[in-house]
Amino acid sequence: MSKSNNLPSFGSRISLAFGAFFKTLGDAEFAARVRDDGLGPAVAPATAPAPAATPAPAPAAAPLREATPDAALQLLSLFQREARLIDFTQENLSGYSDADIGAAARVVHEGCSKVLREHFTIDAVRSEAEGSRVTLQEGFDASAVRLTGNVVGKAPFTGTLSHRGWRASSVRLPKLAEAHDAKVLAPAEVEL
Repeated sequence: MSKSNNLPSFGSRISLAFGAFFKTLGDAEFAARVRDDGLGPAVAPATAPAPAATPAPAPAAAPLREATPDAALQLLSLFQREARLIDFTQENLSGYSDADIGAAARVVHEGCSKVLREHFTIDAVRSEAEGSRVTLQEGFDASAVRLTGNVVGKAPFTGTLSHRGWRASSVRLPKLAEAHDAKVLAPAEVEL
């Protein structure tokens, strides 16, 4: 298998970026690890295997390449523009009623949905209905299907589909001007 087949696709990296983004917002310990070492557990280097009875040289780890943040920042900017996502997540909600939060969440949901519809084609990984019984044969794509529960032995595995999964089949982010500063997610506004 070539080395490039082990690298996550652009769509997979978007999914990872979203997961890391929301995990950082919701988990202070995770956010501290990301801040302190810039890695977080999703991209931390693999731990060395336990030594065998006869020591053998460890296989060389695949080199990690640095992802450029521009696409993630651009996507975050789109979510802010259409859904006010950053405003919503930066707001202290403790002083608001559940009804007020629900109304704000509806605006955020509609805006996020608009961004996803305009800039991505998203398809289900599995076509079966959630709750269906499925069998995964040997050689199934472990990057597209995650086994949960009591995972023992080897394929074939039979279980219940608890989530169909999502895959980006196309991405249509706008092109950025060379001088565009992607780190400015939303410019400050000054009313005159």
